[in-house]
Amino acid sequence: MAGDLIYAFRIMRLPLLDAGGAIIGRIDDIVLIPGTRGGAPRVLGFVATSQRRRIFVNANRIVSLEGDGARLRSWDVDLNPFKPKAGEILVGRDIIDKKISDETVSDVALRPVSDGKQSWWEPTKVRMARRNLMRRRPSYRLVDVTEVPSLFAMEAGGEMAAEAARLRDMHPSDVAGVVRALPLTQRKLLAEAMDDERLADLLEELPEAEQLRIIEGLDTERLVNVLEEMEYDDLADLLAEMPGEQRTRVLAAMDEEDADVMRRLLSYEEGTAGSLMTPDIIILGANSTVAEALAEIRDPEWLVSIAAQVFVVQPPFKPPTGTYLGVVHFQRLLREPPAMELGRIVEQEPTVTPDILEREVAERLASYNLLSVGVCDEAGHLLGAITVDDVLDRTLPTGWRQRRRVNAGSVSR
Repeated sequence: MAGDLIYAFRIMRLPLLDAGGAIIGRIDDIVLIPGTRGGAPRVLGFVATSQRRRIFVNANRIVSLEGDGARLRSWDVDLNPFKPKAGEILVGRDIIDKKISDETVSDVALRPVSDGKQSWWEPTKVRMARRNLMRRRPSYRLVDVTEVPSLFAMEAGGEMAAEAARLRDMHPSDVAGVVRALPLTQRKLLAEAMDDERLADLLEELPEAEQLRIIEGLDTERLVNVLEEMEYDDLADLLAEMPGEQRTRVLAAMDEEDADVMRRLLSYEEGTAGSLMTPDIIILGANSTVAEALAEIRDPEWLVSIAAQVFVVQPPFKPPTGTYLGVVHFQRLLREPPAMELGRIVEQEPTVTPDILEREVAERLASYNLLSVGVCDEAGHLLGAITVDDVLDRTLPTGWRQRRRVNAGSVSR
């Protein structure tokens, strides 16, 4: 057993290594979550500093914890800033130096655990220090985590916060599968425990009727904060299903510019291109350069389907824009020099009008092998774009998400 133990103080000094062994950062802290149904707490992930940012690294992405560092399974790193969430326990911040009676926690030992399907780390020992006036140095003893349950105890009412923490790094589609298996009361409690962005991601993966049941009871301020994190097209679908009085109240509480966009999207008939499109796309002018376009695409907030191309227009550069000039795809941007102006490499691709039917949009995307298609009015002004993932979501048979999750089985951390 002792040979399997690795101590928190040692981990919190390790370099973070990419898949090839190169140092890309340093581990600063360890993120734990309380165990479920009285089970042992486990390591959810690690806080690391990389490129002068504190980031979260999920434990599932670490292939090994060795003396030379914590090695990632793959080369990519999520550089979004780390934000502690309710239900999470940070070893360095919350446990080390914590006093229990006349002793102080000086370290925590972790061990690797596996159930044959997945592996994880969990705290198994705690090193306690006691100072004595008669001795210059403190005395130490090693105890099982079960002897100091208060260290990892869940706060009152914190079960759903811990569950939200467990789901923090799962794909929203998989989170939706977990949530759908819960009773409605627990779904609502889990929604309250999630942060705004995570709850918005979850709502986008659920049918509108279930979205309405989950957000029922949220106060207007919290509800608006969550809705403003949703993609415009998904939000329009949800608002369209809301009772008229609730929709009016939400629109009145939203940012004025966002509310105007939503009213415009809600004006299109269901089943048309206008009801599918999003105005939140990358739009630049003909004089913008390849370097400027690539800088926009690098923003991790853009969806993959949106970041696959840049739409080029005459000013103004917000929908409805000036005259639509064409599109430049990401692959083309990689082949051109940084100073090249987009107007010189723009490609003419078919667009659609907001009144055509969803099926015609799907046929247009399939015929031209497009990831997205621009939506223009009769005067040639760009109104937005429709991505292939949104078309698939509408054209696949009703209930496809539920059947996918049943076939895939439940997802657990």
